[in-house]
Amino acid sequence: MDVRPHAQWQTDVRPPEALVPEADLLIINAGELVTMAGGPRKGARMKEVGVIKNGALAAYQGNIFDVGSTEEVLARVQTGPTTRVVDARGRAVIPGFVDPHTHLCFAGDRADEFALRLQGATYTEIAARGGGIMSTVKATRQATEPALLDLGLRRLDAIALTGTTTVEVKSGYGLTVPDEIKMLRAIKGMAERHPLDIVPTFMGAHELAPEFKQDREAYIRLICEEMLPLVVAEKGLAAFNDVFTEKGVFTVEESRRILQRGKQLGLRPKVHADELSDLGGAALAAEVGAVSADHLLFASEENLAAMAKAGTVAVCLPGTAFCLMNVPYANARKMIDVGCFVAIASDFNPGSCPAYSIPFIITLACMHMKLDPSEALAAATINAALAIGVEERVGSLEIGKQADVVILDAPTHRHIPYKMGQGCVATVIKRGRLLVDQGRLLQRGGR
Repeated sequence: MDVRPHAQWQTDVRPPEALVPEADLLIINAGELVTMAGGPRKGARMKEVGVIKNGALAAYQGNIFDVGSTEEVLARVQTGPTTRVVDARGRAVIPGFVDPHTHLCFAGDRADEFALRLQGATYTEIAARGGGIMSTVKATRQATEPALLDLGLRRLDAIALTGTTTVEVKSGYGLTVPDEIKMLRAIKGMAERHPLDIVPTFMGAHELAPEFKQDREAYIRLICEEMLPLVVAEKGLAAFNDVFTEKGVFTVEESRRILQRGKQLGLRPKVHADELSDLGGAALAAEVGAVSADHLLFASEENLAAMAKAGTVAVCLPGTAFCLMNVPYANARKMIDVGCFVAIASDFNPGSCPAYSIPFIITLACMHMKLDPSEALAAATINAALAIGVEERVGSLEIGKQADVVILDAPTHRHIPYKMGQGCVATVIKRGRLLVDQGRLLQRGGR
C-alpha cells in the first residue's frame, strides 16, 4: 500500500466547489472495488458482488460519501492537507469481513481434545468423558472478568489482522447467573476498548449446567426467570438470545420457551440448529422468527425452505466440520436453491473450531461447500451483517456505510480462497482509520 500527502495526487480534474465535504480518507486505483451494493443477497444474485474496475472511495469522519471509478471520484471529491490518500496500486478493495458467530470469550484451551479427535473420538464421546463445553465452562468460571477481557482483547487483535472488522461474541461458558453476567460484562468491555465492532449475544442455553443435570426444568426456569431479565436490565449486555437445540442439550420445546421468553424481553432469537442431527432446530428458528439459524449440517430441505420463507439467515460454519472431521459440511448449495440468505462464520471457540480467519473459512466454504468465490465473499460480508442485524451499517462499500475496508494483497477477490487464507490481507481500515498495515496492527484499545 502507498499512503502519501494529498498534494502528490493532484490532477487536472477539479471537483465542483462545496459539492461534497472534504475527504479525510481517499482510496484510489483499486484493481477492483467490490462494493456489495444493494443489500443482502440470495439465489443467483450472490454472485453479483458489484465490482468497479479501477475503483475509488472517499470517506469523512468514518463514513463513506463517494464511490466510483478513480477518475470519477477524483473529479468529485475535495481533498485537503489532512486527507489520507491510499493508493491501492491495482489491488482488490473489499468490505471488511463480518464474523456473525464466535465464542471468543473463554478461558483455557482444549488441545487434548484435538488429539482425541485425531484418534477417532467424536464430539459426543468427548463430552461424555467430561470434555467439550464443560471443560471450558470450568476454566471460564475460574477466570476473573479482567482476565476474560484481556484474553478477548488479544484475540480481537489477532482477528483484526485477518481482515474482520465486525464480530459477534457469545456468552455460554458460565451457565450460572454471576458467570454469564461476568462474561457479558467482559464482552461489553471489549466493545468499549477495541476498534472492532462487537455484537454481544447471550447464550445461557449453550449447555445444561452441571449442577442441574438431575433437574432440567429448574435450569430452564433459571434462564427464563433470572438470567434473561438480568441481561436485559443491564443495558447493552446483549442484542440476541441463542440456544443450542440438539439431542442431549435442549429439546425443541425447551428451546422454544427460552427463545420466546427472550423475545418478550426484547432479545432477538438465534438458534444453534441441527448441527449433529435433524432435530428440528431449523424449523424452530423459522417459527420464532430467529434472525439466524447456525450450523445446519443435518437440516432438511423442508425446514431450510421454511427458514427461507421466514427470512431467517442460514449461517454455515465450515471450520467446525473441518475440525470435527467426522461430520458432513452444511449443504450451502441447497440453501441457496431454496432461497435462503446464506452467510458464513468462523464459530471461533476452543473446542470445535479454534480458527478465526475468515479468509480461511472462505477457502473451506469454496472447497467443501461448493460456493463460488463471489458467493463466499457475499456470505462473509453483507449476508453475515444481516445475520447479526448490522447490514445497515457494515458489510458493503456504499454511500452512508461505515468505511470498514480491506485491501487485499491480490488483484481480485477471487484470490481469497486460492490463497487458502494465507497472506491475502494487506491493509485493514476501520471507520476510516488505518487499523492494519502490512501485517502490523496500528491501533489497540479504543477508538
